Amino acid sequence: MPPAVGPAELTDTEWERVRPLLPPQRPPTGRPRHDHRTVLSGILWVVRTQSSWRDLPLEFGRWETAYKRYRLWTDTGLWQRLVALLGDAPSTLQRK
Repeated sequence: MPPAVGPAELTDTEWERVRPLLPPQRPPTGRPRHDHRTVLSGILWVVRTQSSWRDLPLEFGRWETAYKRYRLWTDTGLWQRLVALLGDAPSTLQRK
C-alpha cells in the first residue's frame, strides 16, 4: 500500500470550512450516515496518493463507502465546491 502524500486528515480549520456544505449527518429518516469527516479524509487520501480505492486504509472506513460518497458528491457538484474551499490545486483532487 502506498504511503500517504501529505496530510489526508482534515485539519479543524479545513473541517469548519467544508462542514456547512455537507448534508446533515443524521438524515430525517433512516440510518445515520457514516461520519462525513472520516469519509472525506479517506477520499482525500485516495485522490492525493492516486491510490486505488481498495487500498484505502481502514482508519478511513470501508473503501466502498468512500467511493460511493465520492461518486455522489461528484455527480451533485458538491465535490467541486469542496475542492474549491479546501484550496488544493484541482489536479491533486480530481479523480477519474
